[in-house]
Amino acid sequence: MQDSDRFTGHVHRDVFDRELLAVKEGVLRMGALVADAIDAAVAAMAAQDLQGARVVIAADKNINHAQAELTTLTITTIATQAPVAHDLAFLIALGHVSYELERIGDHAVGVARQTIKLGQMPLAGGSGLVRMGELAGSLLQGVLRALVDLNEQEARTVAAGDDEIDRLYHAYFARALERMRADPAWVEAGAHLLFAAKDLERIGDRVTNIAEEVVFLSTGQTVDLNP
Repeated sequence: MQDSDRFTGHVHRDVFDRELLAVKEGVLRMGALVADAIDAAVAAMAAQDLQGARVVIAADKNINHAQAELTTLTITTIATQAPVAHDLAFLIALGHVSYELERIGDHAVGVARQTIKLGQMPLAGGSGLVRMGELAGSLLQGVLRALVDLNEQEARTVAAGDDEIDRLYHAYFARALERMRADPAWVEAGAHLLFAAKDLERIGDRVTNIAEEVVFLSTGQTVDLNP
């Protein structure tokens, strides 16, 4: 190989590494936006803060824009840098993470929309939903830390935490149905709360999907952490 070829290859790798770093940083910035959306949506629901819920909905455009930028950067990097198989798989996995983050943002919006529909209806048993939301936000923060460190064990621990969200969801679902049967006047409020609960439960599932990508990125192994 000519010295010039070695130099060109080195420069090519440096450019790719910079672009890969930009994708990673973009994913983490997007993750921070989504974590803020979850916290704000849960706080708005707990306080029945309709304006706060509207802010969550309006801010979702920032999450969508962040994903669009990441998609463009990823496609451009693949097209111009022709990454080898390992690097290509890494980029694709980060693309999967950004998709899951965007969907988590949509679930936060779902909670906010149910809060608006509820208005000032009584939130009987709402503390269970708040606990679900707090746990969902905590798990997202945990999986983002695992992503930064490519920490397989932390990713697996986060995924295991989804079991508690599922438990809280099923317990809340049962209590809400019992209340709706006993108090027909609460049926409308109960329905909105159950929709919000389902959004929070789905956040846990999508955090688990991100944890699976972290395991893949750190080990190269494809796993199912939510069998």
